[in-house]
Amino acid sequence: MTWLITGGAGYIGAHVAHAMAGAGERVVVLDDVSTGDTARLPEGVPLVRGTLLDRELLDRVLSGHGVTGVVHLAARKQVGESVEQPLHYYRENVHGLTVLLEAVAGAGVRRFLFSSSAAVYGTADAELITEDTPAVPISPYGETKLAGEWLVRAAGRAHGIATACLRYFNVAGAARPELADTGVFNVIPMFFDRITRGDAPRIFGDDYPTPDGTCVRDYVHVADLADAHLTVARRLAGQDGPGDLTVNVGRGEGVSVRTLARVVAEVTGHGTPAVVGPRRPGDSARAVASVGRIGEELGWTASRGVREMVESAWEGWLLHHPECARR
Repeated sequence: MTWLITGGAGYIGAHVAHAMAGAGERVVVLDDVSTGDTARLPEGVPLVRGTLLDRELLDRVLSGHGVTGVVHLAARKQVGESVEQPLHYYRENVHGLTVLLEAVAGAGVRRFLFSSSAAVYGTADAELITEDTPAVPISPYGETKLAGEWLVRAAGRAHGIATACLRYFNVAGAARPELADTGVFNVIPMFFDRITRGDAPRIFGDDYPTPDGTCVRDYVHVADLADAHLTVARRLAGQDGPGDLTVNVGRGEGVSVRTLARVVAEVTGHGTPAVVGPRRPGDSARAVASVGRIGEELGWTASRGVREMVESAWEGWLLHHPECARR
């Protein structure tokens, strides 16, 4: 197998590239580097700069590198931005995927792993969210991920492609500091950003129907997520014929935002109590994965806990924000 990883210079994509290349898989990366960083890539892994909207480029990459499977991570992924720019999100995430699948089908590639998201579930009211929980996304981003799943499965059925859709929950941590997330869009980097600026971490709402009033979420270490991609890719490689596997990727354990803020304070040594602001529109009280299916189908479970996520994320943050270490 030779795997094309789209978006492989991004935070999650680079971890996937390292996991797969480190396990002996042949890998080539396609990335427009609009949000990615080429320094994250494993040594010796070829990088092709370009967009999914360029069909001629995709044809050249698939044929020139002898690609036999695709791990598709390239996408726009900020919920708020998707509300402001829905046309851009549908063009990048859905039309881009359409062009990629056309190229895949035309090249005779028969393995396709799609990076989906728990955002497809919207504000699901369930103790544990299973893969059969109704998918009712509440943002254009979530809609594009759900539409992407439909498109991947339909193309798989029509063209004999073995497909998999990974719905992962809240991703955190870093396998190495240089691979850390440099964006400030998720809760842990948001806490770090406030600390760096000398402000107290902010919690959005503490009046939810949860034990401490704050939202409860399922967090998965990015290194575990990368290992899940490797596991699923190898399942597809050994699969005889088409078929689809759709699985949640998480830990199956809920952590409240207040508890997370306490772990961040312990790890960073910045013990300023968190301040509580108003709720954010669209936040559900609880979103925790049922991880039974991925365990039963693949024997996969996450092995790293929340403290390890925060510690590794903090090491990465300090690498990119040395001014914080001097405070």
